[in-house]
Amino acid sequence: MGASTEAAAEAGARLPLDAGLPTRHVTSTKIVAVRGAELEVRDDLVVGEEPLEILAAGPRQEPVQVAVTMRTPGYEEELALGFLTSEGLLEGNTVTGVRYGDPGVMAEPDDSVVVRLAHRFDPALPAKRNFVATASCGICGKASIDDVAVRAEPLPKGLPVVARSVITSLPDALRGAQAAFERTGGLHAAGLFETDGRLVAVREDVGRHNALDKVIGSRVRARELPLWDRILMVSGRVSFEIVQKAAVAGIPIICAVSAPSDLAVRLADRLGVTLIGFLRGDGFNVYTHDGRVDLRDLMAGH
Repeated sequence: MGASTEAAAEAGARLPLDAGLPTRHVTSTKIVAVRGAELEVRDDLVVGEEPLEILAAGPRQEPVQVAVTMRTPGYEEELALGFLTSEGLLEGNTVTGVRYGDPGVMAEPDDSVVVRLAHRFDPALPAKRNFVATASCGICGKASIDDVAVRAEPLPKGLPVVARSVITSLPDALRGAQAAFERTGGLHAAGLFETDGRLVAVREDVGRHNALDKVIGSRVRARELPLWDRILMVSGRVSFEIVQKAAVAGIPIICAVSAPSDLAVRLADRLGVTLIGFLRGDGFNVYTHDGRVDLRDLMAGH
């Protein structure tokens, strides 16, 4: 930024942040905005991104580092619980509490979360899975493709059957609930819905897998798993890992505004998950298990 624009920037005031959003979820910064032949120095809002260390420990056990993931600050407890659940690391164990880092040592104590468990946590689990996640891709830090095959049983066949009008209503409902996206334009979102389209929970994050883990974690806290009567709506594309995490949580229907990968389609087919992509306006593609979408009126002539 040149001297003239720096002086102009100093004169401006910071944009007010939304008091309803978590701390550090969104921050204010100075920008030089160029629009054709016009230049403006002004404030803008950007989404937060910070590392989160997730640890787990049983009674009288030193915390074991499970993963470090880049995430948008906020809902750290839900993210930790959702991550451990969706990655199959809580099988046979029960969460007894969650605590943050030591404020006497850490400038941002919520950058570290320790999940306390009823039984000893096996340190070999995270070592074997080799978790090192980034904001854009949770899967790419794992040791091999074999490591991502979390033990997810196929979902119950049949119900729920959802009206087409409910499916097509989800993108607008998700966007309307994205408070931080409206301010920054830089976040993925995952929304959990009832089968009649009512919103249950929505979470935003720079990582689409983090947003989903936060949603799953919110339902772990509410003791609602498995989520056999819910619909998941995600922004962006659907990867293998999104299907895996949703299936572990028992979600039978996944909808997305963009495309799924071929591996996501194959996994959804194997696990009994209904996978819907390119959900825009009144159109969508059903890739697997279309019986959960009521299409009787459209199929009458086929």
